[in-house]
Amino acid sequence: MKKIIAAALLSLIAFGASAERADSLKQAVINFDTLDVDEVTQTRILTGNVVLTRGTLVLKSDRALVKETPEGYMSVTLTANNGKIATFRQKRDGGPDLWVEGQAQRIEYDERAELVKLFSNAEVRELENGRMTNEIQGPFISYDNRREVATVRNDASGASKVGGGRGTLILAPKRTTSEGAKQ
Repeated sequence: MKKIIAAALLSLIAFGASAERADSLKQAVINFDTLDVDEVTQTRILTGNVVLTRGTLVLKSDRALVKETPEGYMSVTLTANNGKIATFRQKRDGGPDLWVEGQAQRIEYDERAELVKLFSNAEVRELENGRMTNEIQGPFISYDNRREVATVRNDASGASKVGGGRGTLILAPKRTTSEGAKQ
């Protein structure tokens, strides 16, 4: 049992493999149906099939609130209409075909802090060569890319509450053949 818990903890630590660093230096391209801009506060509200692309980072939702700091850092809040989800996908550093992707009712992305928070029906998956290697599901997931740490809580508020929801951690086998079967 201790080995299973240790493996789960190690997997959570490994789960946060670094996102593609070059993405933050690329322009953001946002497609949408409608846009309202406030240049004084550097706030943009986009609605209708919003797709934000910045390098390998792709964010999708029904609505996005995009704010930009004077230094040029973005914070994005994605919200999905009832019955739909907001999504993100980004290439990870460390290999040619490593990805992280997630979905939730609401996603908050803070570029400066390199933090992604997923609220309500949250899921985050790591993919390697198109194969899922790890998956976390829960009411709330916070993914700190800088520290490479994921936090899962049983309530969409980001807190753990008695009687709250439950999370799921799925660890795919590291071996892809029977190489370890003889042990």
